[in-house]
Amino acid sequence: MDETVAEYIRRTVLKIPRDEIKAMLQTWGFLSEAQLQTLNFHQIKDNISQDIVQLCEENSADIKQAAVLDMIYNHIYPNKRMWSVYRMNKTGEETEFFDITDFKKKFKRRLRSALKNVTINFREYEDNAIWIRIAWGTPYTKPNQYKTSYVVYHSQTPYVFISASILKSNLPLLCQALVIASNYRDIHEMELRSHSLDSLKDIVFKRYSQNFQTYYPRPVPKRDVSPERDVRIIQENKNEKERIERVNREGFGDGPLPKLEFAQYMLETMFKSDPKMDVLDKKEPFRCLVKFSSPHLLESLKALAPAGMADAPISPLLTCIPQKARNYFKIREKKGLFAGSFVSP
Repeated sequence: MDETVAEYIRRTVLKIPRDEIKAMLQTWGFLSEAQLQTLNFHQIKDNISQDIVQLCEENSADIKQAAVLDMIYNHIYPNKRMWSVYRMNKTGEETEFFDITDFKKKFKRRLRSALKNVTINFREYEDNAIWIRIAWGTPYTKPNQYKTSYVVYHSQTPYVFISASILKSNLPLLCQALVIASNYRDIHEMELRSHSLDSLKDIVFKRYSQNFQTYYPRPVPKRDVSPERDVRIIQENKNEKERIERVNREGFGDGPLPKLEFAQYMLETMFKSDPKMDVLDKKEPFRCLVKFSSPHLLESLKALAPAGMADAPISPLLTCIPQKARNYFKIREKKGLFAGSFVSP
C-alpha cells in the first residue's frame, strides 16, 4: 500500500469520533468482521488509526478504497463543509429519463478530457442522491486528496449542491461536466449557502413548509391581579403579545425553520448632493455590507420580536430568505427613482 494512501486513511480515521469508528468501518466494508474484532477501540485514537492502517496494508488498500471511507465520513458529517446551491436549466427538449450509468460515464469523460490527473468517486444513496467526490491534480502533479470537491445531485431535479475545493479554478470545469452529464443547457449559482446541507435541501425542495402547523390559540393562564394594577394596561400588553405572535407566524410559520448561519446584504446606491455644493468630483456608488450571523439565523430572527428586541413585523428582507431561497442579497436603487432630488451631506 502506498504511503500517501496509508497517511490519508490514518487522517480520515482521526477525524471520526471514537465511539463511531467501528460503525463507520462496518459501513465501509473494506475490513472483514474478523479483522474488526482484532481492533481495540478503547485505546487512544492515534493507536487505533495505526492499527487500522496496518489492516488496510494487509488488504492492499488503494486510493479508491480510501476515497470511499472519506465519502462515508462526509455523508455522515456534511456540516463540516460549506455548501452552495446551483440550479441547472433545460432547453425544453430533454427527456425525463435518467440513466445513472450514462451520467457517470459522461461526467468522467468530460473531466478527464480536460484534466488527466483527477480522482472521481461516486456513491448512491436511498433518497436518489448521487454523491460525487473529486480530487484535483494538475498536468504535472497527482490529485490532492486533501483539497477535494463534493457534489450532491438529486436526479430528476435541477438542483446541485456543491462544496467546492480551495482550488476555485476547477469550478467551471466541474459545472460544465455536470451540465453535460445531466443533459441540461446551463447552470448558475444561486445566492444560497450554508454548512447545513439538509436545510439547503429543505429550502429548495420546499420541504420546510410541510412542518408548519395550524395555529390554535392557547388560553392565557389566569394569574392573580392586584387591585392596584390597571386592567387596561394588562389587556393592552396581552393584545400586543398576541399581535406579535400572529405577525411572527405569518412571517416564519409555526414549524422548525431551515438552519442557516448567515445572511448578507450588499447595498449599492448613488450618493446625491446639491450640484451647486460640488461635494463629489466623481459619481461613485456608495457601498455598504451588512451581515447577520448566528448558529441558527432564522430561529434567532424569529425570536427577536417576542423578546422585545425588534418591532414586529420583522423586515421582509429578513423573513423572505426561505421563500426567495437565498441568503445573499444585493440592494440597488431603481434607475430614475430619485431623478432631480438629492440628499444633503
